[in-house]
Order: sequence, then C-alpha cells, then structure tokens
Amino acid sequence: MNTNTAVPDAVEPDVIELNEAESQLAADLPGDFAIWIFILAEMLVFGVLFIVYAFARAHQLEVFNASQLTLSRGLGTLNTVILISSSYFVVRSVAAIKVNNAKQSARWLIGAMVLGAMFVVVKLWEFSQKFSAGITLETNDFYMYYLTLTSFHLMHVLMGMIILACVVYKLNKGAYSAAEHFGVESGASFWHMVDLLWIVLFPLVYIIH
Repeated sequence: MNTNTAVPDAVEPDVIELNEAESQLAADLPGDFAIWIFILAEMLVFGVLFIVYAFARAHQLEVFNASQLTLSRGLGTLNTVILISSSYFVVRSVAAIKVNNAKQSARWLIGAMVLGAMFVVVKLWEFSQKFSAGITLETNDFYMYYLTLTSFHLMHVLMGMIILACVVYKLNKGAYSAAEHFGVESGASFWHMVDLLWIVLFPLVYIIH
C-alpha cells in the first residue's frame, strides 16, 4: 500500500509565496527590516500613551483645557517647523548617498542634527519656564501627561541625534555608497518617526481644546 501523500506538495507553493512576500516587503522598506520592527514597537507605545491621554482628558475636560492654555503654542509651532525642516534635510541626505555623494549626505545629516539640537534647546527652555512656575508632574493630571509625553519624545529626539551621528561617522569612513546605504535609510526612517510622533503630539497636547 502506498503511504505517500501529496499534501506537502500542495502546501509548499503557499509557503514559498509567503516567504517571497515577506522578502519583497523587506526589500521595499527603506533601511534595515529590524529598524522597522523597532519603529513599529515605538509607535505602538506612543499610540497607547496618546489613547490614555485622550481618555484622561475626556474625564477631566475643564482641568485639561485650563492647563493647556498655559502652554506656549508659539514654542510648539517653532519646534514643529524645526522638526519638519530636519526631516527635509534627512530626505536630501538619502538622495545624496543614492548618487554616491557621501560627503554631501553627511552634511545634510549634520544639518538635521543641528536642527535637532535646536529642538532640544527650545524644549528645555519650555520645561524651565514650567518648572520656574512651580509646575511638576504632581500639579495635576494634564501636566503629568504633558511632561511625560514631551519628555519621552525628547528622549527619542536625542536617540535619533545619536543614530544620525553614527551614520555621519560611517559616511565619513566610506562605509556607505549608492550600492549599499541601508544604514543611512535606517537612520532616516527613525528620524522621520520622531518627526511624525511630534506632528501627532503637538496638536493633541497643545491645540485640541
């Protein structure tokens, strides 16, 4: 009696197609696939925090609206312009390395880092104003979320600057070229995530009333 079965042969094409689809997805994403896993995880964390903030705001609307009026929308807008500009610099950096111009790519990233440093300075100035006014995490729930969310985002800005600095170092060492620039794209992808998160955080905390 023949005990052979054709089931594996029937399943195998599906497995091959799935593997090919995964490989194609990884190939289509800019940068290393691992950085996208990290980015998605970070965005999930922020997403949960945003939902928790919105839930708390809905239950303390008057407190949140009154406290929100003490925030500087001007500084928040300035930082928004700074981050959007820095993302443009990062886009130009990726474009430069794709035509094998590593030096120009590094210069654009340095420009993005300078803008990142400006964001940090503005944010620290904003924090200093709040602390000088006696505002802390314990003042009320709005300030707890405001300080937590913006501080957590600030940490990611600093992390992004470190990543960009590492990319610049490797660019100057000749590690990247038009043929191999996954590292540049990975750093750029992380920085764009930082920018995107602020674009959500700014109106959520500073504007929506």
